[in-house]
Amino acid sequence: MAEAQLCGLKEEFTCSVCLDTLTDPVSLHCGHSFCLKCLTNYWDQSQVCSCPQCRHTFMLRPELKRNTLLNEVIKRLRKTALSSPPSKNYAGPGDVECDFCTGKKFRAVKSCLTCPASYCQTHLQPHYEVAALKHHKLVDPDRNLKEKLCEKHQKSLEMFCKTDETCICLMCGMTEHNSHEKVELETEREEKQKQLEETLREIKRRLEKKEKKMKEAKRTIEQMKMSVKRVMEEHEKSFTALIRCIEEAHKKLAEKIREQEKREMEKAEGVMEQLKKDIEELKRRESELKELSEIKDHVHFLQTLSSHCVHPDDEDSLSLTFTADFSSEDLLKEMSCVNKRLEKISQWDILPLTLSGHEAPIFTLWPPEPQSREEFLQYFCPLTLDINTANRDLLLSEGNKKVKHEETDAKYPDHPDRFDYWPQVLCIEALTGTRCYWEVECSGHFMMIGVAYKGLSRKGRSMECCLGNNDKSWCLVCFNSHYFVCHNNQQTVISAPYSPRIGVYLDWPAGSLSFYSVSHTMTLLHRFNNPFTEPLYPGFGLKYNSSPRGRGHLTLQLELRSQGYLRRSCR
Repeated sequence: MAEAQLCGLKEEFTCSVCLDTLTDPVSLHCGHSFCLKCLTNYWDQSQVCSCPQCRHTFMLRPELKRNTLLNEVIKRLRKTALSSPPSKNYAGPGDVECDFCTGKKFRAVKSCLTCPASYCQTHLQPHYEVAALKHHKLVDPDRNLKEKLCEKHQKSLEMFCKTDETCICLMCGMTEHNSHEKVELETEREEKQKQLEETLREIKRRLEKKEKKMKEAKRTIEQMKMSVKRVMEEHEKSFTALIRCIEEAHKKLAEKIREQEKREMEKAEGVMEQLKKDIEELKRRESELKELSEIKDHVHFLQTLSSHCVHPDDEDSLSLTFTADFSSEDLLKEMSCVNKRLEKISQWDILPLTLSGHEAPIFTLWPPEPQSREEFLQYFCPLTLDINTANRDLLLSEGNKKVKHEETDAKYPDHPDRFDYWPQVLCIEALTGTRCYWEVECSGHFMMIGVAYKGLSRKGRSMECCLGNNDKSWCLVCFNSHYFVCHNNQQTVISAPYSPRIGVYLDWPAGSLSFYSVSHTMTLLHRFNNPFTEPLYPGFGLKYNSSPRGRGHLTLQLELRSQGYLRRSCR
């Protein structure tokens, strides 16, 4: 029991200089005990003799004698040292070590920014007891104290220079940072803490926004899967019905052929039976006539011949003709048309149509891109110029299908959608979610043909208001019989023969805008590939002596003969 108590008091028999168990312990009048060697070395290096622990000063250097009783106690303590667990105050792998411990170091409990050094509980005591050390700045243990020192003056960083945005010491504040705005570290920390909290709030807001978008994306994916499943079921149902219809048609046609075959076979069998009887009758008469021809009695021959010389039935009275309720040639033609139609359907693309950014896409079959002008005209869309957007130098006519640059300052009323500087005009029609095609006839040395979002700027001389010079519009520019395209202020020169008629093809779901030179063939000038997110408004820009006309006299003919196309493509 006594040994166990001694083991529990092991820390009480530790030298505060070497922080190890006392060796040859000596005791001072102040009551503190130290190793003989540690205390001797300590006093040899100091001009005054004082207690290393309480700083009590002795006028004369005391004569040091070993404490016999204490020495015996320590001997017993050492005998049980091997079986005793290590002290919990020793520094571990992740702890900051005391800078003043010799031998095995204790764990530091505080670091002093003024010294700068780290102290265990024992070596820290003077900072609480000595007046000269009480004003030192103590912080939690820090192994990177060098970062807290000024590299130039090796002084503690105690101020913050707002001019240079850096931490400085007092010497720096009186020299190169003398004229700068300086504050205490605590003050700057409070300000920066507010900025940090604001940043954290902004990050939290963005995080919530991203998480919301993530949820919307997941919901959209689920809706998309449902949409795909629904479309698949619809097309499966359609094709199953088509296959069933084809099978039933094939079955009915086969039944009709078999029935017709049965009727014709019955007719043929009747004819053949009659022919068989006729043949037998003719053979019988032939035999009788041969026998008659061999009779020698002239009277009997003449009397008998008159009754046997009866003419046979008309040979044309029996005829065998086949009739059919259908023509196999017509059937093959119809089946060929069906095959060609199915081949075209198999070449269609599957595109998602999204009405808004928060709705799941609706998948639909989409025919391939047109090649000939006739195919483009299937998507013809009549356009009407919006007088509320027209610049006052532009004159609209022919039911707002034609515009000229007259520089006459037309008396249009003020309107927020009007271009007040650039000679431009947009159309009324908002094109979205489908395919559209229109043609423009133009004359003059400068012409801009394009499309734009509704948010295109209208006021002022900024290039942001000009078609193609922003991220809200795309356009083709015809300048002195040459072409170039423009989007987001990026221009690309086009090498192609000049044509007064330009075709514009918009495939909104596919994010495609194409410009064609229209003559006897369709020549692609340029194609923009860009995912559109808003409705697009056709627009024009022109200068003096330029005149775009929406298809001219061909427009009326096309509209009269293509109403079905217009209803389908521009619904």
